[in-house]
Amino acid sequence: MSEEKKSEALRYHAEGRPGKIQVVPTKPTATQMDLALAYSPGVAEPCLAIEKDQQLAYDYTAKGNLVAVISNGTAVLGLGDIGALSGKPVMEGKGLLFKIFADIDVFDIEVDEKDIDKFCQTVKAIAPTFGGINLEDIKAPQCFEIEDRLKKELDIPLMHDDQHGTAIITAAGLKNALELVGKKVEDAKIVVNGAGAAANSCTRLYMALGARIENIVMCDSKGVVSTRRTDLNDRKKPFATSRNINTLAEAVKDADVFLGLSVGGVLTKEMVQTMAKNPVVFALANPNPEISYDDAMASRPDIIFATGRSDYPNQINNVLGFPYIFRGALDTRSSAINEEMKLAAVLALADLAKQPVPEAVRLAYNGKRMTFGREYIIPTAFDPRLLETVAPAVAKAAMESGVARRPITDWNAYCEQLRKRMGKDNKLINSLTEKAKSNPKRVVFTEGNNVNMLTAASITKREGICIPVLLGNEERITKIAADNNIDISGIEIVNLRHDREEARRNRYAKYISEKLCRKGYSYSESNEKMYDRSYFGTMMVETGDADAMITGVYTKYTDAIKPALDIIGTREGVNRIAAMNIVNTRKGTYFFADTLVNNRPSAEALVEIAKLTNQSVKLFTDTPVMAMVSYSNFGADTTGSPCTVHEAVETLHKDCPDMLVDGEMQINFALNKNLRHEKFPFSKIDGKDVNTLIFPNLNSGNIAYKMMLEIGMSENVGPVQMGLKKPVHVLDIESSVRDIVNMTMIAVIDAQICENKK
Repeated sequence: MSEEKKSEALRYHAEGRPGKIQVVPTKPTATQMDLALAYSPGVAEPCLAIEKDQQLAYDYTAKGNLVAVISNGTAVLGLGDIGALSGKPVMEGKGLLFKIFADIDVFDIEVDEKDIDKFCQTVKAIAPTFGGINLEDIKAPQCFEIEDRLKKELDIPLMHDDQHGTAIITAAGLKNALELVGKKVEDAKIVVNGAGAAANSCTRLYMALGARIENIVMCDSKGVVSTRRTDLNDRKKPFATSRNINTLAEAVKDADVFLGLSVGGVLTKEMVQTMAKNPVVFALANPNPEISYDDAMASRPDIIFATGRSDYPNQINNVLGFPYIFRGALDTRSSAINEEMKLAAVLALADLAKQPVPEAVRLAYNGKRMTFGREYIIPTAFDPRLLETVAPAVAKAAMESGVARRPITDWNAYCEQLRKRMGKDNKLINSLTEKAKSNPKRVVFTEGNNVNMLTAASITKREGICIPVLLGNEERITKIAADNNIDISGIEIVNLRHDREEARRNRYAKYISEKLCRKGYSYSESNEKMYDRSYFGTMMVETGDADAMITGVYTKYTDAIKPALDIIGTREGVNRIAAMNIVNTRKGTYFFADTLVNNRPSAEALVEIAKLTNQSVKLFTDTPVMAMVSYSNFGADTTGSPCTVHEAVETLHKDCPDMLVDGEMQINFALNKNLRHEKFPFSKIDGKDVNTLIFPNLNSGNIAYKMMLEIGMSENVGPVQMGLKKPVHVLDIESSVRDIVNMTMIAVIDAQICENKK
């Protein structure tokens, strides 16, 4: 690692609050009454209940969602025996992964003890605190005995991830790789280079999948693990071969599979070339694999190759397994993690790799194509489907094998719970995608030479969301696409400055000058504006050359929206436009308006914004429940913006009695229906969960949704333009590829609605 990277790593761990994890209260603690319930005297009641029934600890404490990551620091990553305290950053990191991938809380426990008996006694003594134990970075062969003893003596799920995590992920990859090349695991000749904890566990799990011991050769630092050797420990002896081979080079000849859990650079191109047809090579030494990616791919064209690195295809990453295995074990209150549960995780991972990959996953990997094949044999670490795929499979195996103490009966409800637990309830985005794909429309992307917009156009075409049209210079766009590995084949590019577009520019200019002559648009001025992408794109939509337009990644909002207002105009009966942002949070989906257009709206303008928003929200949810928010509640302040909001609500109640809207109210009363009921039971939306917030001015609306995004509380779709006759949507300047793709889905659906109204 370079000095710059070293400094960056140290700064990352030190800045702000030192370390990577913290404890956060889950109950109110603001008042003396809260503290009396949390501690003395209220805490006595759950204590007495647990004394009578130990299982009630799962109901009254955090035990059921708490895992201990325990290490003595004797085998820390690639650093070796650096001591318990030195390994703490790694254990904190493991806790971080548990939390972000499976919402499991973790205490990291560094035990400064190498004696097996004392270490086991320590872990056993603290085990009642936890719902599960993850042993980490304990050297072999001690780790084998420690795990075996603790599994026998404890009644909670326990796993040494260094052994079993790698085994589970590689087993899933091996199963799929062999299937791709038409080989059976029971016939495969397998070489395992490395004879430590992970190698031992991998080999045993492969045998559980059907691999035969006579087809397996294990190597250590001294060569082949052979029956002729007298230096083998009890963990290596079961894998000793009687074949007359001594070196790794001899072992890999005609082998179908190479699994490397050793050191970098020990496998050469020449060795790989001696392997059987369609060899499977998993080179997992970290950070430098047994053979580099470039050398492996150059050695032969029929190889299936995997490493532990994220910068190459087929990353073998333990995070694909342990968070979800423990999630399934905890949710069934299992007494152990057994072989059946591990095998269930293998099969679930292998099957998931064969399923179509959601666009959200591809977006997380810069739009990379992912289809089951030689470069995609296992899911990626950031696939949100892992939680609701692997955890239920493990839970079912726990129940079927008899270690589950709380069976799951409603699997649909359980999967829904998992999605909500991680804030991954993407039903809205999924439904928008499907709706857009059902009838894709022509969408003009005005800033075709912007990398994010170009990537989004490529993705939306590939996914069948729309038929993109790019505005810009063909040569420049083609070069940008090539430089950034963006596939734009089949996408129409319109160079509005090209001579061949003269006829269309003249036609558009004539249309504008005739329609807007009384607004000062002469023919010559209109013709000049046809060299402006915003005007040209707007005219494509107005004349039907395109169905919708996406713009704004580097164009000012006022410059982008003026052509739309002048040329397309607002819908019949609508006097102004507004913008709405869809904000997906862990608590649900919320709709914010106005977030972009109306600076200091009058009461009349707020009424129209609310009506536009109500109509728009109905496209996404059956029942808009709207709160008109302010800094005061229901007439408490009769001046300024609260008075304006109050007047708007009165008008809405009178003119739109069926609309579920009320205010003015503070944001906490809007979002907390119990608090609202206690204080304002007369509210028209009493007892209802608010999903739509109408802000008193642009300042508050824009700040609110951007603040939520920046502090990591939500994902955004928008801003959605409301009120125009035809779909023109203006993005935020900082819009990501994901933002543009989501906005394109909205534009297509908007165009579908316009089509249906004709």
